[in-house]
Amino acid sequence: MSSRRVIAAALVGVLAMVTFGAAPAHAAITGQTATNTATTVTYRYQYSGTPTWLRVYIDTDRSAATGFATTGIGADYLLENGTLFRNAGGGWSWTAVTAVTHTSGGGVATWTVNRADIGETATPNDADLVFQTEAPLDTSARYTHVYSGSGSGGGTVTYQADTADIANPERGFYHHTGDCDTNTFDLATLQGYRTSQQTTLVMCVFYLAAFKNAPISAAALAQFQRQADTVRAAGLKMILRFAYTTSTAGDDAPLSRVLQHLDQLAPYLSANSDVIHVVQAGFIGAWGEWWYTQNFGDQGSVTQTDWANRKAVVDKLLSVLPANRMVEVRTPKFKRTMYGTGAVTSGQAYGGTALARIGHHNDCFLASADDLGTYENTAVEYPYLSAETQFVPMGGETCQPNPPRSQCPTALQELSQFHWNYLNTDYRPEVLNGWTSGGCMTTVRRSLGHRLTLTQGTYPATATAGGSLAVQFTVQNAGWAAPFNPRGLTLVLRNTASGAVYLKPLNADPRRWAAGTSTTVNQTVSLSGVPAGSYRLLLWLPDPQPSLANRPEYAIRLANTGVWEPATGYNDLLHTVTVR
Repeated sequence: MSSRRVIAAALVGVLAMVTFGAAPAHAAITGQTATNTATTVTYRYQYSGTPTWLRVYIDTDRSAATGFATTGIGADYLLENGTLFRNAGGGWSWTAVTAVTHTSGGGVATWTVNRADIGETATPNDADLVFQTEAPLDTSARYTHVYSGSGSGGGTVTYQADTADIANPERGFYHHTGDCDTNTFDLATLQGYRTSQQTTLVMCVFYLAAFKNAPISAAALAQFQRQADTVRAAGLKMILRFAYTTSTAGDDAPLSRVLQHLDQLAPYLSANSDVIHVVQAGFIGAWGEWWYTQNFGDQGSVTQTDWANRKAVVDKLLSVLPANRMVEVRTPKFKRTMYGTGAVTSGQAYGGTALARIGHHNDCFLASADDLGTYENTAVEYPYLSAETQFVPMGGETCQPNPPRSQCPTALQELSQFHWNYLNTDYRPEVLNGWTSGGCMTTVRRSLGHRLTLTQGTYPATATAGGSLAVQFTVQNAGWAAPFNPRGLTLVLRNTASGAVYLKPLNADPRRWAAGTSTTVNQTVSLSGVPAGSYRLLLWLPDPQPSLANRPEYAIRLANTGVWEPATGYNDLLHTVTVR
């Protein structure tokens, strides 16, 4: 340190000792982690603002009586920006030891230090840490790092779960604020859903009322495209449905017109499949819910011809919708009548057949004993739906209070049992407010769809350039459902000096990470093309659609503290490997 810096630092030290004893400020520093290999230790935290100085105080002997006293520890070493210092004998007196690998940006600071440089070579061992930023001055609480692994092997990282409500793609509450054909989405409003409410889905019910006897107009198709473009720009996806009427008179369109309209919609569904979460079968009857209808069997009086016509609509929708997207029908009876009574199995799942691509939506969840006609025979349909929805989508909305069935105990039971992926946050407010007052709304928010959490990972300390790298990590799905759309899974090696990134796809399928289970990924990847150097390991779960793959808001954020990088969409595995 220069003499000017020493004086400034001394003042900081005095202020720190005065302030910390009273009430340390913790607001700006979050996600503190410390991980190690056999030869290195990596420190990381998230911060706000643009501080000039980023620091880690390291108490290697865990004695407050030695080293620089701050926040209940006696720091023997100090990391300040890119330099490691050793305490020179109590108080703010430091001697430079060495330059270290250090990065900061996007609100994340990391350091990787040789364990020998801080005298931490024995195993097991531990150290007390304090993290700090300046200016303004902000200091964390004490953090204890217990070293893992052995002196000759790699490292095992134990990850901490995060209980926060997370804005993850393709899951959770959705907004439905108006008809999609007439109420144009506002970009700022949609962006606010994601950033302020952790909501990543919107409902688009697009009415074709003016076209029951004519092709869809160019203006209407252009409106649909504008809506999709706005959803994409906002970083959201939409639950999509087309319908002809809101009247219980059921004045919908005949089969021939529906099929013609689907041909018109085909290129739009293909071009915008990246932001289509799922398509509800729609088209038939009031609101597209298949009950009040003049052309397909009204109010449950459905002939064999009507069933054949209904199936023709779903078959056509499946044919014009890209094969990587799914369709939902309104009741279990509809799918069981048209496609067979057996639930889709694990072996059939994601195989591209109609059986594997058709899921369910319940738009009167908990409203009565049979959810106002959603179920015909719960003794048969409950087990069927519970099995089905392990592999196909399930979502919908509440429609009327019906205590005690519509209250928390039954809501939590059935949302979990039927693997709910999404739910309307706007309707019905009396039911949703009851969940808030009943104490279960936080659980619902966290649990809809997937909630993937790293529990532990094992990684080597070193690897050979041109050779291979073995990684093993375990992911728990604490949510109520697995992802049902395709999802990428990539190991990222990022050079700690240059920032160069090397992507190594993993062959596990996140759609198979079932609700309530843990899955261990154990794979050896080739290091072909990866030059010698120090590399941070990260996990990336991008949207596989080319238009969205490099957009962080469409990548899955793991529910762990200190791993998410909002600027990249990567999840830090908290481990550094040296390629030699």
